[in-house]
Amino acid sequence: VQATESGGGLVQPGGSLRLSCEVSGIRFGELTMGWFRQAAGKEREGIVCITDDSGHITYSSDSMKGRFTISRDNAKNTLYLQMNNLQPEDTAMYYCTDCAWYSDGYYPDYNFKGQGTQVTVVS
Repeated sequence: VQATESGGGLVQPGGSLRLSCEVSGIRFGELTMGWFRQAAGKEREGIVCITDDSGHITYSSDSMKGRFTISRDNAKNTLYLQMNNLQPEDTAMYYCTDCAWYSDGYYPDYNFKGQGTQVTVVS
């Protein structure tokens, strides 16, 4: 499996970015996929997952609802994350991965990831 994240960058607080993750080597259209992030010196943090048919979305944290939107294009084997109103605490490396069902929703299962894309939010 190969995942390639892109779209990160340097933005000011309140800014927006759209991340992309192109996946190959696996049946992308049959997978529940998601995003997680890891800030320097911190534990990885799940963000959001989306089912294969885009019919179910689970956010790992309420703090990202309303600011982060996940979507996918199965024809392009690509996952997206639209991030609005970015804040300094959103600074991290962002990765895509597979997700699995955990009692009350879908959460990152971390079976694969790419090299990540860096998001830096500074004034």
